[in-house]
Amino acid sequence: MILRLKQREIVFPRRPLVMGIVNLNGDSFSGDGIRNVNEAIRHAGRLISEGADLIDVGGESARTDRLEVTEQQETDRVAPFIVRFRECYERLRPVDDTQVFPPLLSVNTWRSPVASALLNLGGDLLNDMSALSTDENARIAARHQTALLITHSIGLPKRKHTDVQYGDIMGTLEQFFGDKLALAEKAGLTREAVVIDPGLDFAKQRSDNLTVLRELERLSQFKRPILLPVSRKTVIGEVLGLPDPKDRDPGTIACVVAGIRASASIFRVHNVRATSLAVRTVWKILGESDQ
Repeated sequence: MILRLKQREIVFPRRPLVMGIVNLNGDSFSGDGIRNVNEAIRHAGRLISEGADLIDVGGESARTDRLEVTEQQETDRVAPFIVRFRECYERLRPVDDTQVFPPLLSVNTWRSPVASALLNLGGDLLNDMSALSTDENARIAARHQTALLITHSIGLPKRKHTDVQYGDIMGTLEQFFGDKLALAEKAGLTREAVVIDPGLDFAKQRSDNLTVLRELERLSQFKRPILLPVSRKTVIGEVLGLPDPKDRDPGTIACVVAGIRASASIFRVHNVRATSLAVRTVWKILGESDQ
């Protein structure tokens, strides 16, 4: 399986990738939002030095209890970071021979005008949480030769969808990704440039999230890298009785280990060091290749 990027290819199977998070906003649910681009550059450098293969940068929180920012505000927050991204790693060396280096840059936005403006500046992956409600972001990704992350959800981002019920969550996901992969291909994006994300906590109940984690391997039928953004999620807090997201890293690592065994290829996390060490350890225990 190949993840085709503009200038590189990532070939799976290989050690799962670790995606570090840079939130250029002041209201991240995990309390790690950054307003200053200089601080964001330093933070990204720390994540890379801890083993991050990708950096995911965004300018708006996905929280539904926060007002939306304007397209211009979101663009203005993220653009300087993209322009200066090389500064994050230019003085670093890879932590080992399995780290993707130079690291990849993921641009986290669902608004098409913002995506177009930011990808003009650079980026390897468009992290789109809109559930690809139209083909516009697929067209933008194809035009920029950028990979696209398709996330499962219901309805528009930044809206609460806590009342959504599924008779069969895995069947719903299978139907969704089949439809969206076809939509992306029709828009001109090669299937090899798509990553899929089951959207934990996005329009899902606790039981849905646990089922997705339990049966994640069913999504490997699409032969696309599966990104599991499990870090500090609400479902972990519900299971462990931990209201503060910062206390959920042990539960996050448990979900990462389960995800590796269920064929997940990328993990989006806040605690890169702990996740990177866990991923490398589990990969060796499973007797996989050194890649």
